[in-house]
Amino acid sequence: MGFWEKTATVLVLLLMVNSVHSIGANWGTQATHPLAPSIIVKLLKDNGIQKVKLFDAEARVLNAFSGSGIEVMVGIPNEMLSLLANSVSAAERWVERNVSAHVSANGVDIRYVAVGNEPFLSSYNGTFLATTYPALQNIQAALIKAGLGNKVKVTVPLNADVYQSSTAQPSTGDFNPDIHSLMLEIVNFLSLNGAPFTVNIYPFISLYNDPNFPIDYAFFDGYPSPIEDNGKIYTNVFDANYDTLVWSLQKNGFSNLTIIVGEIGWPTDGDRNANAASAQRFNQGFISRLNQGTPMRPGPVDAYLFSLVDEDAKSIQPGNFERHWGIFNYDGTPKYNLSLGGNSRGLVPASNVRYLQRRWCVMSPTASLEDPQVGLSVSYACARADCTKLGFGTSCSNLDARGNISYAFNSYYQINNQLETACRFPNLSVVTTSDPSVGTCKFGLMIETPGSVRGNGGVLLGKPVGLVVQMIVFLFTLLL
Repeated sequence: MGFWEKTATVLVLLLMVNSVHSIGANWGTQATHPLAPSIIVKLLKDNGIQKVKLFDAEARVLNAFSGSGIEVMVGIPNEMLSLLANSVSAAERWVERNVSAHVSANGVDIRYVAVGNEPFLSSYNGTFLATTYPALQNIQAALIKAGLGNKVKVTVPLNADVYQSSTAQPSTGDFNPDIHSLMLEIVNFLSLNGAPFTVNIYPFISLYNDPNFPIDYAFFDGYPSPIEDNGKIYTNVFDANYDTLVWSLQKNGFSNLTIIVGEIGWPTDGDRNANAASAQRFNQGFISRLNQGTPMRPGPVDAYLFSLVDEDAKSIQPGNFERHWGIFNYDGTPKYNLSLGGNSRGLVPASNVRYLQRRWCVMSPTASLEDPQVGLSVSYACARADCTKLGFGTSCSNLDARGNISYAFNSYYQINNQLETACRFPNLSVVTTSDPSVGTCKFGLMIETPGSVRGNGGVLLGKPVGLVVQMIVFLFTLLL
């Protein structure tokens, strides 16, 4: 091999390494005790994650990225779309406060503004159909007026259900007929302004929603019945889904539009298919072939893992797994070994994280399972804490009835910062300094956070609410 051939080979390898190393991550803050922004920024940098996607534009969060060199996508919540759609001045104020101020004065490298988050989900019943596109237009106009039109691009993170295919072949794909004309307006606007199409793709959800979905097709390490489409072979659902979007764009005259995968990942708990082994298998498989691209779009894929850390206050309406998407636990400890490309050491844990005292709230050994207060107390605790690791196929499915009760009590106790009155379930609970964790079921120990709100220590009986509560009551019905 001659000099120029060797040089070209080295350059290609360097480009591949840099592309893998540029994997992004979503950072959500729907947690009772979120890690400090400064800790998160260091966590990102220590792991070579150079891009972050946010779901809002909180000033204290953005300030932490000042001078970090990390590229930022800020978000506009769906609830703000109506205001921004109906007021150009409101859009200008939003851009000034949440983009211009941070770019100019704080040196935050904001690259994108995400206008809404999956606003066309069917569960919203069309709430944001009339406001998303006008809000997108007004934010773009505000960016141009602020002199940021070339630096900061608008986009709309959309769920993959905005397009569909009539068969398993991606080439039959097109935008959903119910919103076809609206999608073409948005896509044309993005194209005219040099902005990307952002899509969230979740093979796990395909598996979760369809018990007959072929599990190996959700991963990247081989599928015995690949799909053939005009000479292109599909061995995993991500490639097929992504290329369905490519075909949808191509059929409507936008074959060159840039695509960003805004969210992709695999949860580690809350469902029988959500565990650390499957998450490692999926995320490592995705990252390892990130530069390969798809049959229709060979080359590096621009993507953001979902997500960076667990969020114990997220809605569990989609499922109990919603609080367990992080590649890191709530405290910044890695859940499993994952190489992000340039880091052969695997994931680096968060530093400078401080914990509350080593004590837990558990069911008293003298308490009876027959006590009529058990059901009410557990329901109260789970409705106000996080019991999503309990149930069939979860990491705590190995617990007996007393263990389930203890887990619920401890979750409430930790979320309330180990307040003494948070472990006063009537004649049922006691504080222990012995870690009650059993096997894969880890009883949490809460981290210290500035300004965390303590529980009021009031009456510990309440009306059972929520999906988790129903699951817990059913569980105890079986075990008692």
